[in-house]
Amino acid sequence: MQSFTAHHPPVVVDETTRQFFAHSSGQRINTDAVIAQALTKQYPSLSLVIAAGFNLLGFASAGHATLTAIDSAGPGLPSSVIWKGYLPPARRIDGSTGTLIQQVEFAKVLYKWDGAEFIVYVASGRDGAEAYPLVRNCYILTSDPPKADALILAAGRWANQLHDEIWVFDGGYWSKSAELFQSVKRVSWDAVILDEGMKKALINDHLSFFDSRATYDHLQVPWKRGIIYYGPPGNGKTISIKAMTHTLHDRADPVPALYVRSFSSFNGPEYSIRQIFTKARELAPCYLIFEDLDSIVSDDVRSYFLNEVDGLKGNDGIFMIGSTNHLDRLDPGISKRPSRFDRKYLFSDPDVEQRIAYCHFWQRKLADNKDIEFPDRLCTDIADITDGFSFAYMQEAFVAALLAIANGGGAEDAALAASELGEDGWVGVDSGDSSEDGDEELILWVEIQKQVAILREGMDNEGRQ
Repeated sequence: MQSFTAHHPPVVVDETTRQFFAHSSGQRINTDAVIAQALTKQYPSLSLVIAAGFNLLGFASAGHATLTAIDSAGPGLPSSVIWKGYLPPARRIDGSTGTLIQQVEFAKVLYKWDGAEFIVYVASGRDGAEAYPLVRNCYILTSDPPKADALILAAGRWANQLHDEIWVFDGGYWSKSAELFQSVKRVSWDAVILDEGMKKALINDHLSFFDSRATYDHLQVPWKRGIIYYGPPGNGKTISIKAMTHTLHDRADPVPALYVRSFSSFNGPEYSIRQIFTKARELAPCYLIFEDLDSIVSDDVRSYFLNEVDGLKGNDGIFMIGSTNHLDRLDPGISKRPSRFDRKYLFSDPDVEQRIAYCHFWQRKLADNKDIEFPDRLCTDIADITDGFSFAYMQEAFVAALLAIANGGGAEDAALAASELGEDGWVGVDSGDSSEDGDEELILWVEIQKQVAILREGMDNEGRQ
């Protein structure tokens, strides 16, 4: 292939750069036309391909291509315009100092991909400060237009794929979240305490769907499904969704997850709903998540939502999962109509066996802590005094008790507190009635009883309001 040096001889002034800055300092009419005209004049022997969007630079930064800045703007003109900014850390507690980010408004690079070379100009291609969405076009100069088309396709496919990320819809547009993905990867089904029959049923409900496309086709029924998780807060709906998202990602053919956080008030909920299902159809088979479904699909958007679910456009391969703490707030057309959300799973407050299992979960977490004695019998004792608690309340009791121990509790304090428990009424029954001999001396048991009493008092106050 002929070297681009022949097409890019040293010049006193780069005409394209001069035109861009001259144009940008006056009334803007159409940036794309000005840049295209200047490039055509400056490189008469090369073809011009304009790629909308900004993914060519990201494609290269991910290691799929290389680029080198070309500096030949001429006297008095910068060769590039790059805005730099500071992105604070998502979590200051992680010790990160933040990241330096940059936004390219204008640049010229030598771009190499798959054995081919291109001259690429990147320039802001949207006129007016209020224009939305923002667009930065890539102007590709090449002697092989089909190769440029292949580059655009490759970069576009890469940009549309998830790279250890989850698609999140919030504020009217889709973005990728690596942070949410990492949160999901930390969750496994071992951390989900549910009735074993129910756990197996909901796992099978998901996996059988994604394994049964041929069966749906044979039966000539739409390959789509929807289920609802409902019940009081804090009983495993969210963690079950995360565990399933993790499971689906680890399949031989990973299933992408799309998480809907909110609709947009800027373009209206109708636009948001259309964008959500357009992306889901594009990525199907996929896992489409609506957490707090009752607050997302309100009365004023219900008809638009149902039109996308039931409309003429096919939803094959879309598995919808919705969760709600208030099933009664959902319109019956959503909660009771088969072919929309076909099955509902109740996440109720845990029974005594599930509370015991949850205590064993904490017992395993604390197995390496030599300062905490946690015998098996204590799991039953704690389960007995947490009747009516959700898993979230039980978690709070454990966390608060462990913090109290870590912040100054000791064996002598535990013994003193244990002797006072029955008299002071921390728990509704005398501590000796619900534990085996010796448990009253266990510091974890003493602190758990205190925290359970505090939480139950709060629950009772809420019930009286």
